[in-house]
Amino acid sequence: MRSRLTLYPIAAALVVLLGGCAVGPTYQRPLTPEVGSYKEAEGWVPAAPADALERGPWWSLFGDPVLDQLAARVEVSNQNVAAAVAAYAQARALVREQRASIFPAVTLGSGATRSGSGGSSSSTSTTGSSGGRTGNNYQLSIGGSWEPDVWGRLGRAVDGATAGAQASAADLASAKLSAQGELAINYFSLRQLDAQKGLLEDTLTGYQRALEIAQNRYNAGIVGKTDVLQAQTQLANAQADDAGLVRQRAQLEHAIAVLVGEAPGNFSLARAAWKPSVPEVPVGVPSTLLQRRPDIAAAERRVAAANEQIGIAKSAYYPKLSLSASYGFGASRVADLFSASSTVWSLGLSAAQVLFNAGATGARVEGSEAAHAQTVARYRQTVLAAFQDVEDQLAATRVLLTQQELRRQASASADQVEQQVLNRYRSGQVGYTEVIAAQATALSARRALVQAMADRQTTAVALIQSLGGGWQAEPSP
Repeated sequence: MRSRLTLYPIAAALVVLLGGCAVGPTYQRPLTPEVGSYKEAEGWVPAAPADALERGPWWSLFGDPVLDQLAARVEVSNQNVAAAVAAYAQARALVREQRASIFPAVTLGSGATRSGSGGSSSSTSTTGSSGGRTGNNYQLSIGGSWEPDVWGRLGRAVDGATAGAQASAADLASAKLSAQGELAINYFSLRQLDAQKGLLEDTLTGYQRALEIAQNRYNAGIVGKTDVLQAQTQLANAQADDAGLVRQRAQLEHAIAVLVGEAPGNFSLARAAWKPSVPEVPVGVPSTLLQRRPDIAAAERRVAAANEQIGIAKSAYYPKLSLSASYGFGASRVADLFSASSTVWSLGLSAAQVLFNAGATGARVEGSEAAHAQTVARYRQTVLAAFQDVEDQLAATRVLLTQQELRRQASASADQVEQQVLNRYRSGQVGYTEVIAAQATALSARRALVQAMADRQTTAVALIQSLGGGWQAEPSP
């Protein structure tokens, strides 16, 4: 027993010293293209210090109280976000589970058995009348086992699970950003349809008045029936367009209801004045994008998790060590169970090494290395796609600003032409065909202006999303 007690601390010390022999590659973040500035950001709003910017959610920059209320509900009630929250909680639980494997496991055991041999006696005595023997045995013990992390397998499993949890946190941020961005775009599209409907209602009033003029001139014998039919056709087509706007608005309202976790039948948005305000977005430098985009953060953390899997696979080349110990009592009577003579104990050190498995370990290492290369490629592709997304939105924002001003000029000119042609028709200088053409052109110009204003808002939302949820947000975990 003395020799065992002497060898055990020596073996334990050897195991601890070997604990620094972790195998596998050290993680390094993959290289990405170096971009000093955005190509489409020339003449753009420069990045402002974070302290100089308004704090709070990015959607509040549009100054719409209804949007503020709806966006706040997304984080609480959206089911995709709820699923991402549950996935993050699951990932954190996995980290705790992997971390627990580093520590010893302690168990408490107890048991009672009754056994016999020979004869057929069923009495409770030790020796039966027919020569049979029966007896009782009681045990109570406490034991522990521990697998020293000699080759770093358990530590890499914990690091991999931690990286996975961080990726889940970034996925949660991405789900929130996606749902909130989709809500903002749908909301602005709905308000744009409200503006379009108000525009069409005013236009229908004008078309109705034009029909009355044509009807009066026809009744007076000044013009033919054709003018009346043309006015009726124009009015009916405009009314059909108005009905189409009602359908589109209903669909957007239903989509918003689902985004905030409501059944469409229990949700409605009243018509309200549209505020086509567009905030100025400071773009910053491309390196900031890598820190703020949650999809980039998630892809990078999955590279780290894949890197740990290589070390876990390589640890199979080395022996697997485990330590065990137990101490307890055993006796044939409960009264004798805790006596000094009934104590039992054990100490153990075991090692197992795979000598041949037909190359299975090497295949697992190659597979983990290939999986790591795959995650690296996906990470770099995510970064490239993010740069493209920002460049696209910057170009769209700059062009739409120019388009809006041109649409405004075109709409003002078309309104003047419409009024002048209608006055000339009243005085009998032109036919009704020219009135229809002028009114159609004016309506198209007005609707194009409203569309351009809405496009600027939705593009601003897309730009904020492409920047990772606003410039004042904290970097992704």
